[in-house]
Amino acid sequence: MRYFVEFSYLGKDYHGWQNQPNAITVQEVLEKAFFTLLRDTVPLVGAGRTDAGVHAKQMFAHFDFKEISDLEMFVYRLNALLPEAIAVQDVFEVNPDAHARFDAEERTYEYWVLQDKNPFYGDFSHYIKHSLDIEAMNEAAALLLQFKDFECFSKTHTDVKTYFCDVKEAVWELKEEKLVFTITADRFLRNMVRAVVGTLLEVGTGKIKPSDVKSIINSKTRSNAGPSVPAKGLYLTSVLYPKKITEKHG
Repeated sequence: MRYFVEFSYLGKDYHGWQNQPNAITVQEVLEKAFFTLLRDTVPLVGAGRTDAGVHAKQMFAHFDFKEISDLEMFVYRLNALLPEAIAVQDVFEVNPDAHARFDAEERTYEYWVLQDKNPFYGDFSHYIKHSLDIEAMNEAAALLLQFKDFECFSKTHTDVKTYFCDVKEAVWELKEEKLVFTITADRFLRNMVRAVVGTLLEVGTGKIKPSDVKSIINSKTRSNAGPSVPAKGLYLTSVLYPKKITEKHG
């Protein structure tokens, strides 16, 4: 049987989601907890990879196993084994062909910027003391919806077959003491959101004009875009799936 697991984590102490040699990852910690409970090696296939230090408010993975009789108790026991920085919200049965990565239709990220020093957000946001023109940043962010090819924001020497992404939302909003950038797309390239934010912050500080973002995107050259902002301010906030993943086949 195939199951989805929904979980969240603070990425501060982890080298991202995906298993790596000689580095502790969220996947490794979760798979160890599964092994302890199920007494079997259970590989988890994640909805995507998050880089070292990036957080996830909502993440999914799928796994195959024989029937688990009490899923609510299974979630409880998983959480009892996991460290405070990782929490499982749900485990549920899906169709045998449902795929955590390939069936995801949308992913949403937030990036948190603080402009006043705050000890409670130090490890979870990016502090910028310069004043920012939020209106100009939103003017530049809106331009992202006009493009599909985002090679200029991708990590170089990556193994992707296409740099095309369908960006559906990109907006800056003041939320209490935080300045939050929200971006939604069908998929994201490695390092893309952090490079987008770094570029938009250059607009906000007046280093470049909003209209310059068009030529940066058209150049398809990473060095023309702004610097990548720190991972600690980035959150994967939601992953959207079609209803078909849990619908029984005829």
